[in-house]
Amino acid sequence: MRTTPDALPAGLARGLRSAYLVTGVEPLLIAESAGAVRQAAREAGYSDREVHFIERGFDWDQLLRDSANLSLFASRRLIELKFNSAPDVTSQNVLATLAAQPPADTVLLVSGELERKSLNTNWVKAFESHGMLVVTQAVERGALPGWIRERLTARGVKIEPAAAQLLADRVEGNLLAAQQEVERIGLLMPGETLGTEDVAAFVADSARYDVFELSAAAFAGQAERALRILAGLRAEGQEPPLILWALAQDLRALSRVSFVAGRERSLEDAFRTAQVWSSRQGPIRAALSRLDRRRIDALILALARADRVAKGSLRGDAWVEIEGLVARIAGLRLAA
Repeated sequence: MRTTPDALPAGLARGLRSAYLVTGVEPLLIAESAGAVRQAAREAGYSDREVHFIERGFDWDQLLRDSANLSLFASRRLIELKFNSAPDVTSQNVLATLAAQPPADTVLLVSGELERKSLNTNWVKAFESHGMLVVTQAVERGALPGWIRERLTARGVKIEPAAAQLLADRVEGNLLAAQQEVERIGLLMPGETLGTEDVAAFVADSARYDVFELSAAAFAGQAERALRILAGLRAEGQEPPLILWALAQDLRALSRVSFVAGRERSLEDAFRTAQVWSSRQGPIRAALSRLDRRRIDALILALARADRVAKGSLRGDAWVEIEGLVARIAGLRLAA
């Protein structure tokens, strides 16, 4: 069976399934849905919980042996498997088997982000057929004010549409940041009705800048926004190495796609070969339209220099290096 995060609580109230896969593209909603399954299992007497992270070389044989050796006197268990990237073929085969035939007295909960095309793979369909597939969808920026209003209403707080729009703008479309503000407002202002002035005074520029938003803005060519986010990260005390790591992730992806694009039938095939997820393809596609191979190689060298400065092996100001790198990625021409 397939369901959504909104419909999941009703499904859990009707009874637990033996296997759940919680996935999609929105980390907050994945975490919340997994938490709902975890809570329902605990209330149903599944008091033991095992947590495993599916990575390259994961020992499936050991997990299967442990799962089969449940003592007669042991309590019922929740086995939780988390992944950060799409499981490999071996893992997919084992997961499909576990979904169809989970261990006795066990609820299996698997969670992690997957692209939409991966929802048609056999192992995902095994969870849909034999257990429960919970698919989260990204909350688009235009829908975020309504999402904020609904969540505040559930906490006994009313908010005017314009105020909800202001709050959405202040959090830069970041769902996790929006949820943090919802929780804070619900805790501190229960029963209130908020207008734009209330939100402006309460939130006081609570935009949560993160390194991935910075990279996405830079590669999309949104220079002004990227530099504003960078300034926010610096003001919040973020360390330069983490910023450079995020930029490096997308710069390497850009380089891989650039290398294989000429050998593939389409850009979509190039993205697939280069293993670039759909959530990052938009900014990478935009960067490809303005950065040729020579410029990409120059950016890689500039990133390496900035990294050496940030780590103290080369003299200079890391923030100056990063600002210049972000500007160049975004397409700004810097004065010599």
